[in-house]
Order: sequence, then C-alpha cells, then structure tokens
Amino acid sequence: MSVSITSSSKRTGNTILAAYLILKHDNQICLLLRKNTGYCDGQYGLISGHVEDGESVLTAMIREAEEEAGLKLTPSQLKVVHILHRRSNRQGMDVFFECNSWTGTVKNQEPDKCGELAFFPLSQLPLNTIGYIIDVLQSVSRNEFYSEAGW
Repeated sequence: MSVSITSSSKRTGNTILAAYLILKHDNQICLLLRKNTGYCDGQYGLISGHVEDGESVLTAMIREAEEEAGLKLTPSQLKVVHILHRRSNRQGMDVFFECNSWTGTVKNQEPDKCGELAFFPLSQLPLNTIGYIIDVLQSVSRNEFYSEAGW
C-alpha cells in the first residue's frame, strides 16, 4: 500500500507533512505557548506549521517563522536535524530545522493562537512542553536523525 504525503488535513489516510523550527540562542530554545488552536492548547511547542499545497518543507518553514514570530530566514540559515514519523489521530512526517541566526526580533505575531514566545534553557524546559517535542529535542541532542512515535 502506498502512502501519499499531503498538506490537507481534510483528506483521510494520508500523511500530513509539517515543519518545526528549533530556534536557538545562547543554549536556549524558543518555545511558543499554544492557545485557541484545538491542538495541545496550554502546552509549549515550537514554531511550526503544515506544508501547504505546492510548497516545499523548507519554504513552509521560512513562511511559518515569519508568520508566527516575525523572523526573516534564508535557506542557508536552516539545517534539517531530525525527522519524526508520528501517529496520533492522524499520521505525520515532521521535519525539524535548527536555526542559530536570523534577521528580525522574535515577536508573537499570532497572539490569538500563541500565549507567548519565550526562550528556555534546553535543560529546563517547561513541564507543560508537548511530549513529542521533548523527545525530539533529546534525540537531536544525541545526534539521532530519525525517530518514530505512536506506533
């Protein structure tokens, strides 16, 4: 059986492709507090989003960083550091990009969906950080490029 990758969550049986940003500064990571999204509200996650039709995962990451945090990124500032094949109420392929330099000031551009954007030490993430995000960050620290969750 083949699986197609799509960015449309309306289609069932397909894999959702998403991009996540591990934004680092002085050994701290930027997390956003989710609200009013219907998914993991009240928990910290990463700047992220689904890849739209006709868009590459790299382009999606650059777009999401600007939409959510006001950051201007170039492809050379992003490095793929992890892939997560995840199953929950749907199947997802999550691509995690690391970024250590950017243009602009980190600012909450979507206050209706984000309670705050803040930097936290990697060793002291909030207790209400989304579980698979913690798992991925630990995998990245061990230089593990691929993991699975929910299988």
